[in-house]
Amino acid sequence: MAAVAVAVARALRVGCGGGRRGLWALSGASAAASPPAGASPGSGALSPFDRRLKRKQKNWAALQAEPAKCDYLREEVGSRIADRVFDITRTFPLALDVGSGRGYIAQHLNKETIEKLIQVDIAENALKNAVESEIPTVSVVADEEFLPFKEDTFDLVVSSLSLHWVNDLPRAFREIHQVLKPDGVFIGAMFGGDTLYELRCSLQLAELEREGGFSPHVSPFTAVSDLGHLLSRAGFTTLTVDTDEIQVNYPGLFELMEDLQGKYILCMGESNCSWNRKPLLHRETMVAAAAIYREMYGNSDGSVPATFQIFYMIGWKFHESQARPAQRGSATVSFGDLANIGGLLSTEKK
Repeated sequence: MAAVAVAVARALRVGCGGGRRGLWALSGASAAASPPAGASPGSGALSPFDRRLKRKQKNWAALQAEPAKCDYLREEVGSRIADRVFDITRTFPLALDVGSGRGYIAQHLNKETIEKLIQVDIAENALKNAVESEIPTVSVVADEEFLPFKEDTFDLVVSSLSLHWVNDLPRAFREIHQVLKPDGVFIGAMFGGDTLYELRCSLQLAELEREGGFSPHVSPFTAVSDLGHLLSRAGFTTLTVDTDEIQVNYPGLFELMEDLQGKYILCMGESNCSWNRKPLLHRETMVAAAAIYREMYGNSDGSVPATFQIFYMIGWKFHESQARPAQRGSATVSFGDLANIGGLLSTEKK
């Protein structure tokens, strides 16, 4: 632990105070960062999310009696990110987990792959209640949008289901790229644009019918077509972006909403924190939405599906040793020759 603490002290570019259980809190800077200059708190013009509210939600969620019961989705995505780390056949001396929460990725990794790990989250209660990991770990309370580390510090940066709440995603990607060493790699996961599309469509149609208009009840998500462009603009190379879907079935919309609001969203700190969120739903609207949900998306057994779309991304920081694409026009074989591949193989056998 002492070695990891020394690594943290060397990596930080601002003042920081060490605490109990390896928890470090920034001094002179609030973990819940203020909106960028020019943004009016509450306007949502440049800052669609209330980050202070999000910090309170995540802190509240981490203090619940059995938070592990709510983490089934984060546990699954964390294990899939760990699998992608294991696919890279190297050891990472120092890694960073951005928006780590209770350590959903670290618990699936081992010290043979990660020698030292720094976990960063906006909510100190989540870090204090992190699950056990065999990797030497230190936790730092900081905002994902304003990483307090020096340039070229980490060999690996990971992030799981956290970046969809940042106000400035391009900046967050630039911050991650900056703290990576050359030839370092970023592996992350975010909710995709089709997450809970069944619920969103049903609520919108019901509100239009009963109230003459609708408000957002699920936060906006990034489109996969934009993700690669944002990573490229941040400076990442050799990009890989793929999508996956995790579907959970429920008896009906009311059971889904109970699970989302009572067991999943609140318990995971995933309540909507958009500035323009609507505080409540009328019961008549909910009844209409339940009927629409079952009619449009219901399964043959009477249950209804809830889809979570996950975007996985991998990007590398440039280094001279990395493979590069061949110069244009340097190929020695034409794609047109593929039509005669059978004849060429027969000739070689003879």
